[in-house]
Amino acid sequence: MKSPGKPWLALTIATWFGCGYSPFAPGTAGSLGAVAVALALAGCFGLGRLELACMALAAALVGIWAGDRAARYFGRKDPGPVVVDEVAGQWLALAGAAVWNWKSWLAAFLLFRAFDIWKPFPARQAESLPGGIGIMTDDVVAGLYAALVLWAAGCFNLY
Repeated sequence: MKSPGKPWLALTIATWFGCGYSPFAPGTAGSLGAVAVALALAGCFGLGRLELACMALAAALVGIWAGDRAARYFGRKDPGPVVVDEVAGQWLALAGAAVWNWKSWLAAFLLFRAFDIWKPFPARQAESLPGGIGIMTDDVVAGLYAALVLWAAGCFNLY
């Protein structure tokens, strides 16, 4: 039986157009790639927080499929090059900002990366879910935590 070819579309999405192949901190590279896209869309098209939250949901749904296919291709449960989960989580974190300015964008990036690395409950437990769902869910949880902290900081005008 002939083996299937390389899943190019799934790998392109899962690695966020190659960000996941960064030799140093691919998750951080994926988060930076997500921030770059969000900044470009906000600047060029007036993208708002609600639209970004919807994009995060879409990235999560497509990312489940792409992450699952990429995990099977790489032969690992949560391969390092798969960073579409960071994209969805980072966009959720950015959507939590009360206002967008350089401080809130930086805070969203740093908060998301901190929660993604720390993985507080239930993020760590979500990693045990099967396939693409497990790949995606822990970062979505980290993004939600970051969004909540960022929103609360905005309520106190901390940025």
